[in-house]
Amino acid sequence: MKSYSINTLPRAARQALIKLGEDITIARKKRRISTISMAERAFISRGTLYKVERGEPTVSMGVYATVLAILGLVEGLGQVADRRDDILGLDIEEGRLPKNIVPPRRKGKRS
Repeated sequence: MKSYSINTLPRAARQALIKLGEDITIARKKRRISTISMAERAFISRGTLYKVERGEPTVSMGVYATVLAILGLVEGLGQVADRRDDILGLDIEEGRLPKNIVPPRRKGKRS
């Protein structure tokens, strides 16, 4: 499994994660939740919380979702890739999409 770092992400994705981390930090502070309390409630270390608040791509999506749930902001996570807002996807007829995508066979290989 490939580990992601700052250098492997597209710029837009990196900026989005940084913004997410900053927004999480502000939301935590507005709610007067300490880093110790947040980490305990999320069952993570303070170091991992620090990574979340910096928008580190190596932190699992589950951890981000847990922190957002504690802050009462997890509902927005389900809207991130909402198919109803996917303009490109709406242009492509969903009903005509294949059920399965099978990669092409390599030449010289037998089943």
